[in-house]
Amino acid sequence: MKSIYLYLTLFIFTTGSFAQQFVDKAVIEYEVNTNLKKTMTNDSWDEMMKENLSDLKISYYTYTFENNKSVFKFDRWSPKTRIPKHEKEADEENTWFFDFTARKMNIQKQIVGTNFVIEDSIPNIDWKITNEHREIAGYNCRKAVGKIFDDVYVFAFYTDDITITGGPCSINGLPGMILGLSIPRLYTSYIATKIDLKIQDSAIIKPIVAKKTYDFIGLKTLIEEKTKDWYTYGEDKEENKRQKNMFLWNAFL
Repeated sequence: MKSIYLYLTLFIFTTGSFAQQFVDKAVIEYEVNTNLKKTMTNDSWDEMMKENLSDLKISYYTYTFENNKSVFKFDRWSPKTRIPKHEKEADEENTWFFDFTARKMNIQKQIVGTNFVIEDSIPNIDWKITNEHREIAGYNCRKAVGKIFDDVYVFAFYTDDITITGGPCSINGLPGMILGLSIPRLYTSYIATKIDLKIQDSAIIKPIVAKKTYDFIGLKTLIEEKTKDWYTYGEDKEENKRQKNMFLWNAFL
């Protein structure tokens, strides 16, 4: 009888320990979908452009992390995506590096054809965690609602089985890894499609080296000054405001 109790105790302990194993390094692939046509205006030029575009801009990104550091970067385009080359260039150049221990980030963003490197502290996002759950890439995820850029809501699903507190682009700060993300005002969603627990090349987890870097406030001030006369044409002031906001949100996401 004692041996049976001992066996049951060991079995419960072993299975419990297995269930509590956490992921602290991996490569996560995300499918990124943007409804490009909804980001466009209804003027005659954009209406003509829409005829030659796919409904969705679909791409794949990888999030590689270990030692509480991460890099998020472009991997490839979906063959279903049909957009002009200039619409692809920024996506292919953008890179996000985060050091969560030091609370520092290093981001390369291509803005109007020029690469800028931002070095700053990791931004804090105000999150509200809900009781809604969903399975993504085999992990049980919990929903949270956050707000960025003062009034842009983001909807995330995170898992605490993956210990790093990151997510796509600069979205972070939940008690686990974000595997699903939606930003309705940018018509964009991110969903993890697979997770590889083996990292082939951890050397890519490093910041971008640049001769000149900016902090968020410095670059935002520069970009706003350079583009102050943009989105002022026509009589639809609300559409102009929407276009300018989307430009700035994408530039600093």
